[in-house]
Amino acid sequence: MTKQDVTPMVKSEGVHKYFGRVEVLKGIDLEVMPGEVMCVIGPSGSGKSTFLRCINHLEKLTAGKLWVDGELVGYRLRGDKLYELKDSEVAAKRREIGMVFQRFNLFPHMTACENVMEAPIQVKGVSKAAARTRALALLDRVGLGDKAKSYPRELSGGQQQRVAIARALAMDPKLMLFDEPTSALDPELVGEVLSVMRQLAEEGMTMVVVTHEMGFAREVGDTLVFMDGGVVVEQGNPRDVISNPQHERTKSFLGKVLS
Repeated sequence: MTKQDVTPMVKSEGVHKYFGRVEVLKGIDLEVMPGEVMCVIGPSGSGKSTFLRCINHLEKLTAGKLWVDGELVGYRLRGDKLYELKDSEVAAKRREIGMVFQRFNLFPHMTACENVMEAPIQVKGVSKAAARTRALALLDRVGLGDKAKSYPRELSGGQQQRVAIARALAMDPKLMLFDEPTSALDPELVGEVLSVMRQLAEEGMTMVVVTHEMGFAREVGDTLVFMDGGVVVEQGNPRDVISNPQHERTKSFLGKVLS
């Protein structure tokens, strides 16, 4: 089977996004194949996080189209016209996409285990017993089997972020989105989160990762995308882009972050 025969997990075609009069995304064309890890880098304000939020329709597109696993995100195509889906339909599709944010957003009054159990119970109607069994297995998977009864305030930032990853995995997503998942962490805690993400990549999870961690991008990424000013400036094999960038803007950015 050739790449042409495989449906991309994410396909972005001419995606534009305005906030008021400010154009944040200026025509993004990208494809992420199943099992691929795409790392997105670029300066603050380049549109990286906005693009990520468009993938699961947390932000509505101003123009263009986005597909996840062959299905339009947020819209239905009838003839040549797009019709926006109802909120309930969008929410149903969003269940298939896990998202891990910069801030952990855990429920402070719930234990780690309860945080991971909550969505499958409330959204999927999974029984408490089944949700607990799955939550414990996922906490074990992210190296926190001994923290199931701990509350967020009792966990380090790195541990909280690993709980957040387990919580996203509890919905059995086909795609994981990471929005600078280590940028709020103390430097010594970054490695434990990247290790879990590296493990997910090895297991074949399709991932789009907005990150400043160049080592992770080089070692784990299949594709590296450099964005600036709302456009894709350069993309390619991470090692090639990092060691031999083709555009001056990419060279300038990498010169700063790698120095």
